[in-house]
Amino acid sequence: MTENIYERLKEEDLDLPRLTTELAIMADKLSIDEEITRLTSHISQFNDIIKDTDSVGRKIDFLLQEFNREANTIGSKTTSSEILKLVVNLKSEIEKLREQIQNIE
Repeated sequence: MTENIYERLKEEDLDLPRLTTELAIMADKLSIDEEITRLTSHISQFNDIIKDTDSVGRKIDFLLQEFNREANTIGSKTTSSEILKLVVNLKSEIEKLREQIQNIE
């Protein structure tokens, strides 16, 4: 995508609205803000669920699947080695929680 932008910049008839759109799409694909927001929401839900006594294991197992999806998305979007390390650690902790949840069910 970056190569496409550079090629368009070299053209004489630069389509500025199209270039702006492509830049916005590129920025959106690289942003992990939405995933961070969802993870924060999932953590809040997790805290609420562990206070409940009805079907806690199943609910947490489902929520941990959502945690894992967000972690995978963040990992696929980022180019930062520091963020990738955090994603690996997060996925490891998610797996530990899933093992513990198996004991609750």
